[in-house]
Amino acid sequence: MFENFHWIVDVVSSIRWNDVLDILIVSVIIYYLLKFLIGTRGWQILIGIFLILSVWLIARILDLRTVLWIFDNLWSVGIFLIIVLFQPELRRGLAKLGETGLFKSLFLSRKKAVDEVIRAATFLAERKIGALIVFERSIDLDNYTEGCVKINADVSIELLISIFIPQTPLHDGAVIIRDQKIATARCFLPLTINPNIPQNIGTRHRAGIGISEETDAVALIVSEERGEISLAVDGKLYRNLDSITLKQKLMDLLEVNPSTRYEKLKKKIQKFLDRFRTGKWKS
Repeated sequence: MFENFHWIVDVVSSIRWNDVLDILIVSVIIYYLLKFLIGTRGWQILIGIFLILSVWLIARILDLRTVLWIFDNLWSVGIFLIIVLFQPELRRGLAKLGETGLFKSLFLSRKKAVDEVIRAATFLAERKIGALIVFERSIDLDNYTEGCVKINADVSIELLISIFIPQTPLHDGAVIIRDQKIATARCFLPLTINPNIPQNIGTRHRAGIGISEETDAVALIVSEERGEISLAVDGKLYRNLDSITLKQKLMDLLEVNPSTRYEKLKKKIQKFLDRFRTGKWKS
């Protein structure tokens, strides 16, 4: 037992900082590659390749010589087959990367989602149509999506307006946005029991405050009585926001600006280094 422990210690102590960096870079590349392929024809091809590799692994374990001979002759042309099969995806991915960059594309998609929500909220507020839109952050909202209607569609002003128009099947309840997509609609959220909430606050606002108390989600509420837009964050309600203030708050809260994310990451790294220097990281 102690020999195994010493072996683990030796392995961990032999890891260099550039080994960790190497693993992180490869992990990021694999993550974005899979994210790019999911939902495309290339994803189906990738699944087929994994199945072929599984057959090769089984043949290697069972020592199936004929099957292994076939695979040994296929490996030499396998790389060219992959390039041919993935040609459309490779061309599209390189073009997208060249136009915007990998991380810039992510920020643009987040900004587009925020812009579409603000446009929809402004449209609904002008016509005094109630709405409740919840942005998921680090805490997932799976516990609140039971019984909801799954949408899984890109965020757009047209879709949001269609959902909240009165007398439509989905207008009652909340919309949950996850990863720049409308994940679910017609969700019923827990109401706040805070006694300090003003009496003129309705059920929609209480639900927005409630979800922000139990999670780190950001809830946007459009009042059908007053036609005002509010934000619920950490159990607090920010009322009667104009479009400029609303956009600034959402971009900061959802870390749309690269500078905001950079500053947050910088603070986390600095906090970790401070704890490391003082020895508090051990606790």
